[in-house]
Amino acid sequence: MPEKAPSLCFLSSEADDAKKAKAELVGRYGNVPAGDADYIVALGGDGFMLQTLHETMNSETPVYGMNRGSVGFLMNEYSTENLHERLQAADMNELRPLRMTTRNADGTSSIALAINEVSMLRQSHQAAKLKVRVDDRVRLPELACDGILVATPAGSTAYNLSVHGPIIPLEAPLLAITPVSAFRPRRWRGALLPNRSVVDIEVLEPEKRLVNAFADHTEVKHVLHVRIEQDPEARAKVLSDPNRSWSERILAEQFSD
Repeated sequence: MPEKAPSLCFLSSEADDAKKAKAELVGRYGNVPAGDADYIVALGGDGFMLQTLHETMNSETPVYGMNRGSVGFLMNEYSTENLHERLQAADMNELRPLRMTTRNADGTSSIALAINEVSMLRQSHQAAKLKVRVDDRVRLPELACDGILVATPAGSTAYNLSVHGPIIPLEAPLLAITPVSAFRPRRWRGALLPNRSVVDIEVLEPEKRLVNAFADHTEVKHVLHVRIEQDPEARAKVLSDPNRSWSERILAEQFSD
């Protein structure tokens, strides 16, 4: 008897091209709920891929993205041909998200996960003033800046790169901590940290220097303190074509224009 084909769940963004691609693929390969699928196929851009990874965190079902959006760094090339074979030949990457824990001005606290980065950004005309601790040791008593972020290897080519942070190979056990428009100390350009590090960032003068925190797309307003660390349990599984693996994409980005 022929081997049974893997079951697929197709998810798409609201973009017209993505919805059209989903209809075509469902007609060709069928569709099952995400909880019953061997593979989840995400159709859209990088934003939708991040959303899908968050929604399927710890499900053990790998996600394979195909680009039907405006940005596709995280995605594989779109094709309707030989999808079962592509999925079975794909490289598996396991991503370890960051956990952001905040203490907020209204007395509440919150927890959110970030696959790319945790960032803190000023929300007034005045620069943010932040105290940065790494593993309970003060590293920056006062950083005057527009913001700061901590990025994973997977996220190092996203917001981190746009503010001149370092690109980290996917396999490296590192995190990048990068300032956004640092004013003082002027020469501080960030640091590379072991991925087991715990970073605590305290907002100084929070009454007049409002700061919001972000874990990927989750925003928390008017934070007083943020702790950032690798979540000990959360995992996301991502598939990439062997000829365009995530490791190769991140390496190639370091030699791009």
